[in-house]
Amino acid sequence: MDDDVIRVFLVDDQELVRAGFTMLVDSQADMRVVGQAGDGGEALEKIQVTACDVVLMDVRMPRLDGVEATRRLQSLPQASTQPPRVIVLTTFDLDEYAFAAIKAGASGFLLKNTPPADLLNAIRQVQSGDAVVSPSTTRRLLEHFAGALPDADIERPDLKDLTAREREVLVEVARGLSNTEIAKLFTLSEATVKTHIGRILAKTGLRDRVALVVLGYETGLVRPTK
Repeated sequence: MDDDVIRVFLVDDQELVRAGFTMLVDSQADMRVVGQAGDGGEALEKIQVTACDVVLMDVRMPRLDGVEATRRLQSLPQASTQPPRVIVLTTFDLDEYAFAAIKAGASGFLLKNTPPADLLNAIRQVQSGDAVVSPSTTRRLLEHFAGALPDADIERPDLKDLTAREREVLVEVARGLSNTEIAKLFTLSEATVKTHIGRILAKTGLRDRVALVVLGYETGLVRPTK
């Protein structure tokens, strides 16, 4: 298989859904389905022996759901340096399962009725390191489930390594601002903002903006609006 081809693994308890996704993904020149599973447990077993880049994970499944499967996937021994990125699929926009999956390490979520073109674009986005859902959408999800977040400030050790400017940028990312908006706010170039975000990701060990939004709320840098 060409190195540029995105390797996609499908996890859904409905065989018909998996068949539909397979036809859609395999119709693209730059991606291929390399495996599939009917529940989270089967997925974990197969992914350990199947090289893949992106996992489309149904969030509600019998035996082992997508949330727990996503969490365990982050700690599986990998041949590469990082586990595959996970896009969770959900029926509801404000879904507590989607919220839990993002906290467990998913790069984002998509509704199951997402148009095919948007799903394919999301696979490409997450493979390139971008968030599948916008930070503002993640923020709305977090605020909806604010009761599940810690009440007290939590100072993670890796935040102590951030400069004052990096902390300021992190706060604005967590509030859902785009690079353009952050650049305007601090009178910086977008390239400088991107550099700051890259350093924040490196210092925190996180992989994308969605994870930074979660971090901002969990550490108390950003408080849910009342």
